[in-house]
Amino acid sequence: MDSKEKTSIAQQDEVVHFNKPELKKHEKLGELASTAISGNDISSSVLYVSALAIVYAGQYAWITLLIVALVLFFFRKIYGEVVGALPLNGGAYNALLNTTSKRMSSLAATLTLLSYMATAVISAKEGVHYLFHIFNISDINIIVAATTGLLAIFAGLAIMGIKESSKVAIAIFIFHLSVMLMLVGAIVFYIIQNGFGIFAENWNEPAKHGSILMALFFGFSASMLGISGFESSANFVEEQKQGVFPKTLKNMWIVVGILNPLMAFLALASLHIGDVDKDTLLIQLAQGSAGEWLAWFISIDAFLVLSGAVLTSYIGVTGLLERMTLDRIMPNYFLKKNKRGASYRIIIFFFLLSTSVLAITWGSVETLAGVYTISFLSVMLLFVVGNVLLKVKRKHLPRPEVAPWLGILLAFTAVVIAIIGNMIMPDMELNTENHTKGIENLTVFITYFIPTLLFVMVMLNRTALLKILLNIVKYIFEPIRKFFLRLHKGIDGLIDEINSQEFVFFTKGKSIANLNKAMLYIRDNEHTKRVKIVKVLPPGQKPSEELVRNIKILDEEYPEIDIEFVPIEGKFGPELIKNLSEKWNIPINFMFIGSPDEKFPYRLEELGGVRLIM
Repeated sequence: MDSKEKTSIAQQDEVVHFNKPELKKHEKLGELASTAISGNDISSSVLYVSALAIVYAGQYAWITLLIVALVLFFFRKIYGEVVGALPLNGGAYNALLNTTSKRMSSLAATLTLLSYMATAVISAKEGVHYLFHIFNISDINIIVAATTGLLAIFAGLAIMGIKESSKVAIAIFIFHLSVMLMLVGAIVFYIIQNGFGIFAENWNEPAKHGSILMALFFGFSASMLGISGFESSANFVEEQKQGVFPKTLKNMWIVVGILNPLMAFLALASLHIGDVDKDTLLIQLAQGSAGEWLAWFISIDAFLVLSGAVLTSYIGVTGLLERMTLDRIMPNYFLKKNKRGASYRIIIFFFLLSTSVLAITWGSVETLAGVYTISFLSVMLLFVVGNVLLKVKRKHLPRPEVAPWLGILLAFTAVVIAIIGNMIMPDMELNTENHTKGIENLTVFITYFIPTLLFVMVMLNRTALLKILLNIVKYIFEPIRKFFLRLHKGIDGLIDEINSQEFVFFTKGKSIANLNKAMLYIRDNEHTKRVKIVKVLPPGQKPSEELVRNIKILDEEYPEIDIEFVPIEGKFGPELIKNLSEKWNIPINFMFIGSPDEKFPYRLEELGGVRLIM
C-alpha cells in the first residue's frame, strides 16, 4: 500500500471519527425564547434596583432610573453594531479578541465570568430567600443548602439543552411580567383612592447627600445595576435565529425602561422614603395595595424570576467558555457535548465554581455584591472600548447598524461615572456619609478577580509555562540524571570488564556431548563472554573435521558467548599450560580440563591450578 492510499484511508477514518457523536441538532432560538433567557436576568432587577435607587437618590429615584434607560438606549446601538459585525458568542471578550489581543480579551472574559458567577449565586440565594419568606424560614444553613440545590437543578436543566431551557425561561418571563402588571395595577388603584399626598411629602423631603446633584449622582450609580443581564444576549448570539439579537436588545430596553422607573415612582407615591425596605420593597407595595395574597404572588414570582437569572448565567457562561475554548484559551476538555448539544462539562465546572463561592461566602450577598458591581460595570465599559476599536480597526467590516459617536461617548462617560460612584458610595445602612461602601466592594472584587485572572492567564500562557517548568525540572534533575548516567556507565563497564575475562577449555576428544557439557558449566557458573577451546596436537597433525564442525555448532548454540577454536602443536603438560597462561594473560585457575583417567601422566596439583570441569 503506497503513502497516498494510507493518507486517503487516514482521512476517511478521521471523518468517520468526527461524525461519531451524532449530536442532535437543536433548532435556533426565536425572539421570545432569546428575550426570555436574557430578560429574566435584567427584568429581575426590579426586585432590588427601585429600592436601591430610593435609598441613594430619595425622591429622585425614578429620574435616575429614566437616565439609566436613556444610557441603555445608547448601549442598544453599541451592542447592535459590535455583535452585528461579529455575530459570535462571547460578548465583550469576542469584541476585544477581534480588535486587540488575547490578553486584553481575556481580561474581559475574566470580568464576565466573575459577573456571571456572582449573578448565579446572588440570584439563587435571593430567590430562595423570597420563597422562604412565605414560610417564615430564616435559618442560614437551610437557605444555603436550598441555594445549592437550586444551582444544581438549573445546572441539570442547562445540561438538557438550550431549547428545553428556553421553554422554562419563557414560562418564568411571562409569569413575571403578568405579576408585575398585577402589582402595578393594584398600586395605581391604591393611589387613585388615596391621592398623591405621600408623593408630595416625599418630593419636599431634603435631598439625599445634601444636594440634588449628589442625590442624582449616587442614585444613578446605584441604578446602573438595574441593567445587569443586558450583556447576556451577546454571549449566546450563535444560538439565536438570524435577526433576533437586535430584537432582544429592544425588548429588554422596553421592559427595563418602563418597569424600573415606574415601580420607583409608584413606591414614592405610596410609601414614605423612610419606610422603604430595600430588601422586600415589592412585597411591601403588594401588602399595602392589595394584601397578603398579592405579596404571596410577589414572593413566588421573585423566586422564579431570580431562578431564571440563574439559568441565564449558565447559558451565558456556556457561550463564553465555548468561545474561549475554541480560541484555545481554555482546554479542549470543555468542548465535549452531549446528545442534546449541551456543553455539559462547562456547566458542571460553573456549578462547582458557583457552589464553592457560595460555601466560601456562606451566602453573603453583601460580599458578592462587590464582585458583581465592579465586574458587571467593567464589562459594559470594555464593550464600549470594543465598539470604538471596531470602528477604528475594522471600519470596512459589514454591520447591520452603526452606533453614533455621541452615543458611544455618553455611554462611556455614564459607565465611568457609575464605577466612580460605586467606589466612593457611602454605606447608607450605617446612616453615615463617611463610611465608603465602595472601598469594601473594591477589596472584595480584587480578592476574587486576581485568582480568576491568574487562572485565565495560566491557561492562555500554558505552553510557555510548561516550557519554563520543563527547564526548571531539567535544572534540578540534570545533575542527578548525569550522576545516574555515569553510575550506569560505570556499572556497565564493570560488567563488561568481568565478562571480558577469557576462559580456556582443553579438549582431548571430539565428542560434541562432552564439549556441550563444558560450555553449559562455563555459562552457568562463570561470568564470561569469551571461551577458547584448545586442542593440543602432535607436530604435523591437523584437527579432525568433525571437531571443527562440532565447535561451529556450539558457537551457534551459544550466541551470547564468543567461542574461539585454537589448535596447538605440542605436548600437553604443566609447561604448556604455564606458557599459554602468560601468553594470553589468562590465570591458570580460569583453565579447564576434563576428568583425567588412570593413564594421565600428571597429578592435578602439578598442572598449576587447572580446574576439572566434569
